[in-house]
Amino acid sequence: MEMLKINGVEKQFPAGQLPPTVAELLKQLGIEAATVVAEVDGQIIESKKFARTRLCSGQSIELVRFVAGG
Repeated sequence: MEMLKINGVEKQFPAGQLPPTVAELLKQLGIEAATVVAEVDGQIIESKKFARTRLCSGQSIELVRFVAGG
């Protein structure tokens, strides 16, 4: 089993099925990339780098969604 900690919650993935990039993780979670800020192990990732930012088991991911309002 492989694991990512997403917003403080551990999410398990079967071996070999860990999303390879931030972009793929967002796709699996059904989150539109344009609506979030992503942080991987304490480092903010620019949205244009989501597809190039590789993920490894054990990493901590924080996803903050933009919400319209006023």
